[in-house]
Parts: sequence; structure tokens; C-alpha cells
Amino acid sequence: MSGKPRLTYLNGRGRMEPVRWLLAAAGVEFEEIFLETRQQYEKLIKDGVLMFQQVPLVEIDGMKMVQTRAILSYIAGKYNLYGKDLKERALIDMYVEGITDLMQMILMFPFSPPEAKEKNIDSIKERATNRYFPVFEKVLKQHGQDFLVGNKFSWADVQLIEAILAVEEKIPAVLSGFPQLQAFKTRMSNMPTIKKFLQPGSPRKPPPDEIYVETVLKIFKK
Repeated sequence: MSGKPRLTYLNGRGRMEPVRWLLAAAGVEFEEIFLETRQQYEKLIKDGVLMFQQVPLVEIDGMKMVQTRAILSYIAGKYNLYGKDLKERALIDMYVEGITDLMQMILMFPFSPPEAKEKNIDSIKERATNRYFPVFEKVLKQHGQDFLVGNKFSWADVQLIEAILAVEEKIPAVLSGFPQLQAFKTRMSNMPTIKKFLQPGSPRKPPPDEIYVETVLKIFKK
């Protein structure tokens, strides 16, 4: 396949949203195919397109890529967002893995029963403010640079700004004790490619609603 990368997923955030973020941050336009029925999903499996019978699916450079982490690391490497050497790449990997752990809680939140939502919000706040955000606050304060790794914009920065905004949607004052992260948020949000992605009408998806949850369950739950 030539031309723009093509993304196949639901019309919602889920596991594809970090891919959208990374491509957008790299200034890469992409096309999207939205799954709306279980039949569409089953056809992908039948056609042998999904290696592990899972989406996201990203068609790029003649490949049909699955597994979010593999997709993201390929895009980061292709668009020079993966550090200058193995040590920087290892740092980026560690930061990304930590952020992914936090984002997993955000990802699962819409599927929690109503009676558990308040408790889950408290858990997200506790993890964000005590385990994850302090790490990045300390990194930015210690090296005094604009970016997390090598004073150069990278995949780790993209993941972090995505996570900050996602947590803020649920806990608006979550950065109140993190001045470095507040400044980081402002810097990242004003980068031209990210600023464009944050505008209405961009491919960025809204927070999951009941319709999205119902669609996920309809397509994937047997």
C-alpha cells in the first residue's frame, strides 16, 4: 500500500488513540476505516488480516500491522521520534510503558459498572498523583529541558501529553501540585502539529460515551 497510513478500528479512542496522536504529532495524515458491526470484524479475521484476531490494524509501508506497541514503535522510529541511540530508546520505552499502565486504567473506566465509577476515579487520581506524574515532574525539573529525553521531541512526550489531557478530563485539578507538568502541557499543546490535533474537527476522538461502550461490546463480546 502506498500513500497515507490506513487505520482500522472503532470510531472512538480505545487502543487506537495513541496511534492517532503519534501520527498527528509527526505531521502525518492518515485515513480511517471504522468498524460498526461484528460482521466487519469477523471478515477481517476470515481474510487473515489480523494476525492475532485483534485490532488496532494499521496499514503502512505495505504492512498490515497489529499490536499497539509494535505499531507505535514503528511509527516512532520511522518519523524520528525514538531517540538518537539505544540508551535514549530504552528511556523512551520505560516512560511509555509507565504511561501505558496509567492509560490502561483510563481505557477500562467506561466499562466499569456505575457503582464502581467513583472508586475507580479515586484510583486513577491516586496512581496519577503518587506513582506516575511525580516521575515526569522530577525528570523535567532535574534536567531543565523542554522534552523528556535528549532535549528532543519524542514518542514519550506525545504519550505524556495524551495521558495528562485524558486524566484531566476526569480530574480537572490533577496537575495542581505539578508545576513542571503544567508548563510541559502548555508547551506541548502549542506545538503546531499537536495544536492542530487538539482543534475541533481533527481525527482526535472524544471521551468514550455509552454508544461507544455498546459498540465495543456488540463487536467484540461473544
